[in-house]
Amino acid sequence: MSDSNELERRADTAGRAARAGAAIAGEAFRTTLDVETKDGKTDVVTRADREAQVAVIEAIRETYPDDPVVGEEDDALKAVPESGPAWIVDPIDGTSNFVRGIRSFATAVAAVVDGEPVGAAIVCPALEDEYRSGPGGAFRNDEGLAVSDCVDPEAATVSPTFWWNRERRDEFAALNRELGARFGDVRRFGCAQLGLAMVASGALEGITTNLRANPWDTVAGVHAIREAGGTVTDLEGERWRHDSEGLVASNGAVHDELLEAARGVDA
Repeated sequence: MSDSNELERRADTAGRAARAGAAIAGEAFRTTLDVETKDGKTDVVTRADREAQVAVIEAIRETYPDDPVVGEEDDALKAVPESGPAWIVDPIDGTSNFVRGIRSFATAVAAVVDGEPVGAAIVCPALEDEYRSGPGGAFRNDEGLAVSDCVDPEAATVSPTFWWNRERRDEFAALNRELGARFGDVRRFGCAQLGLAMVASGALEGITTNLRANPWDTVAGVHAIREAGGTVTDLEGERWRHDSEGLVASNGAVHDELLEAARGVDA
């Protein structure tokens, strides 16, 4: 699928769908929420997550009624099709922040073709920021984005992303030790898609994990970074895909150091 008009249409649909979900999340933010746990004590879900996903899918279906949808909640697909068009949806990335009244959460939607992203949007309603990426580049609130030009790791700010199960918490500690030894400063936001978008915008020089990440937590942000001129690989330094082991995303200039930090977890 190389038709530029069709790719732009898919990118626009991703933006419209993400805004639809973010509107529901934003309206529910800092209200009384019924919170359930899923796979662990910190893995939470709310009715707003489910309602936002319905709104996102409905918005996609208006234009692409037959495309498969991969999503975090309920009965959406959990694996990205290897061929053909599909959509990857996270209705509220950063639900733990959302339920605590912390503004760092987002609705993320990515359009993919043959497993590769072609357009995406990350809408952060409580921050009033919308990141979108498509054939024309990456943008925040219609301002063009470019990754940071920082070349010195000791002046760079980076982030460990995702959360490690309790039995793997030593790996989280090891990654923080590696990042602290190699880089100027460390942040963790509790919203992977926002962290990835921050690399695209130049607010962070890099973000990384040694874990295999879910596609709904990653693909939209990865696309934004690439469109903004950054680099995203797996732990082997190969081009990252939605099924890769580990994720290393950077401005490119500090990538080798960030890759060594991620590899240092197992060492």
